[in-house]
Amino acid sequence: MSVFRTMTLITAVAGGLGLSVSAGFTAQTASGADTAKPLSSSEIYRIYSHNSWMWKDGAGYFAVSKRQFKAWSGKGRNASMGQGIWFITDPGKLCFRATWYEKGTSFPATTCFSHREKNGVIYQRKEPDGDWYIFRHAPARKGDEITKFRRGDYASRQLDRMMPAMASN
Repeated sequence: MSVFRTMTLITAVAGGLGLSVSAGFTAQTASGADTAKPLSSSEIYRIYSHNSWMWKDGAGYFAVSKRQFKAWSGKGRNASMGQGIWFITDPGKLCFRATWYEKGTSFPATTCFSHREKNGVIYQRKEPDGDWYIFRHAPARKGDEITKFRRGDYASRQLDRMMPAMASN
């Protein structure tokens, strides 16, 4: 499964569509999102910059240098990887534009997430039509999506390992 399709699956789960619990999200009611205010660009930057978003079988890294975005997902025949850039738009939106590679194919894609905050709770949804879910409780709880962010690059080493296999097909 490609990283792009994995991200689509993961965010659909987060949106409460119930496609797969194995993606690692716990869908939660986000009724407060409608009256919450968008996060500022600096707040989004603090969440993503220099961090890797750890997935069940992969990671996406948000580098500061040139705003590079790198990601990988899966193993063997299901392996895929993406490289591109990430950027912040107002109000409260983070996007990454990347070329995704699977064995024998590649394709460009842009994925965006909106973020809102109310009373310390951060809500997130995949744009353009995902459902809001709780990204971080106030205070953060074990299992919140924000707890899957780690400082540092957990993507590049695996991308370097995968590159020859992707290039040979």
